Amino acid sequence: MTISLSDAGKRYNRDWIFRHLTYQFEAGKSYAITGPNGSGKSTLLQVISGNTMVNEGTIKWQLNEKRIADEKVYKEVSIAAPYLELIEEMTLSEFLQFHNSFKPFLPGVGITDIIEVIGLEKAVNKQIRYYSSGMKQRVKLAQCIFSDTSLVLLDEPCTNLDAAGIELYHRLITAYCKNRMVVVSSNDEVEFSFCQAIINIGDYKKSH
Repeated sequence: MTISLSDAGKRYNRDWIFRHLTYQFEAGKSYAITGPNGSGKSTLLQVISGNTMVNEGTIKWQLNEKRIADEKVYKEVSIAAPYLELIEEMTLSEFLQFHNSFKPFLPGVGITDIIEVIGLEKAVNKQIRYYSSGMKQRVKLAQCIFSDTSLVLLDEPCTNLDAAGIELYHRLITAYCKNRMVVVSSNDEVEFSFCQAIINIGDYKKSH
């Protein structure tokens, strides 16, 4: 997967979130999008995911040097973000089975393996609504990182995580994100310390 943005801009009403962004995201590399709260990091992540279109310029996704149609991009993308909800009426095993039915997990990784890796064996039959915020975040990271996709998008991935949870996050990245493109939207270096390139959204805040 490579993603090419050319003179891309996104606005809401008359306010430009970013503008004149030309950048190439390369397969297998990790990137951080940084900038103050409210500066547009999540918006850029949504554009990269194909979920939000640009207002000017272009964005192009390619897999093995073949262009992916805009409406097919979602198949190659997984995302974890604070604003994405889990299905709280489900138990963890039900939720992972449901997720796996439309976005398969990485080859050779079963649902039991995932639950063990994220340390939630004791809560497997409990409805997710009874989970703590930190447990819910572990589930969000799991459904994102264990999905068999080329592109892993992480928006403030350590939200609600304690020290053990942050350690788990880094283990998941190291073990399961090799050879995949990872893009992290964050202000916190703990969340993107492994990234090879940093994009500061503030560099693309031109208003005209």
